[in-house]
Amino acid sequence: MNRILLLFFLGILLFSCQKKQTITYGQFDAEVLHQCERKLTEIIVTDIFTPPVASRIYVYPSLAAYEAARYTDKSLASYTDKLAAFEKMPKVDQTKVFDFTVAAVKAFCTTAHQVVFSKKEILDFEAEKLAELKSRTNEDVYLRSVSLGEQIAAIVIKRLSADNYKQTRGMERFEVRTIPGKWVPTRPDYSDAVEPNWLKMKPMVLDSSSQCNVEDVIPYSDDVKSKFWLETKEVYETVKNITSEQEDISIFWDDNPFVSRHKGHLMFQDKKMTPGGHWMAVCRVISRLKKSDFATTAKTYALTSVALYDAFISCWDEKYRIAKVRPETVIFDKIDKKWIPILVTPSFPTYTSGHSTISASAAEVLTALHGDGFAYTDSTELEYGLPIRSFSSFREAAKEASISRVYAGIHFRSDCEMGNTQGIKVGNLVIAKLK
Repeated sequence: MNRILLLFFLGILLFSCQKKQTITYGQFDAEVLHQCERKLTEIIVTDIFTPPVASRIYVYPSLAAYEAARYTDKSLASYTDKLAAFEKMPKVDQTKVFDFTVAAVKAFCTTAHQVVFSKKEILDFEAEKLAELKSRTNEDVYLRSVSLGEQIAAIVIKRLSADNYKQTRGMERFEVRTIPGKWVPTRPDYSDAVEPNWLKMKPMVLDSSSQCNVEDVIPYSDDVKSKFWLETKEVYETVKNITSEQEDISIFWDDNPFVSRHKGHLMFQDKKMTPGGHWMAVCRVISRLKKSDFATTAKTYALTSVALYDAFISCWDEKYRIAKVRPETVIFDKIDKKWIPILVTPSFPTYTSGHSTISASAAEVLTALHGDGFAYTDSTELEYGLPIRSFSSFREAAKEASISRVYAGIHFRSDCEMGNTQGIKVGNLVIAKLK
């Protein structure tokens, strides 16, 4: 009898431990996700990807991680089920125990491996993270979780393999037309147009690359009383009389991943985060500030990355369809050949502003997730020698990112204002589709 009672109590104890173990596996530190995203940013900076391509590199691993992390919160649904051209995600056997952090890291890194150049670096990072996580669980749970991560990654990789990226690599270069009002390469390197075929990428939420177009472009004119000329003079005078605050703002939002600096006969390069990378880093700041849980953190990264990716497609459709000239070209030709903008002019047409579009899109998503009037301090680019700035809301930050391009002398005001409008449209579509 005593033996039967002993076995009974041992069974209850074992069941309790198993139940407690199951709960423990569902509660994880979001820092693992921050480490994954930060490593990806480091690789993007090292590999020198252009801003549109970087948005693609962020979105697929971030979605893969979310699809694993969402299983820790029954209220969260699949995002890829609602996005274009993804197959259904695997169903999880609810009777079995999983470590969804292991699954998320495996899904993230396996996917990231497909979209970066520094493949060994992501593999080494994955091995290190998984070794740390394996030490806290048993072999069966670990292997089952790795398998889940691999299944999720396989579905995401299938989609990215058919998103037209490979096809755009072999498409024709942009034809420069040396006629008034049309974009031509700018100083100092007179580089070719960046990603002229990005509008042909397969969007996540947009029905087409042109869905959020804002065609209220101010036409080119030599008339000194025209809107175009007044905007050109504004850029010229702003740079000539720039205040220290305006210069700080323009430098803070530079986010040009690869800039050639010329000093005498020497040339050297600066490497920084891309504009999208800046907003993905803001996700880290906000998640830490709010002490967001594992699933909420994954959700923030995933939604923001979708907004950034589609915003770049939308913006690049506008840029290369209109092919509007940069302020620097007009000022050099018509006003002052010695005038130089604060920042190096990027190698693509001016309308609409990329910073304005993607920042507004990200800000709308972050506002929907974390509320309007959410104050934060952005110190994400200290390591690149850039200052710290504080904002009372995501939308305030997006508007500052937008106007910074006028202060820097690389955009007309209307590029920025209409880019902001375009980005809000994209962000609201993402929210409506996924939230």
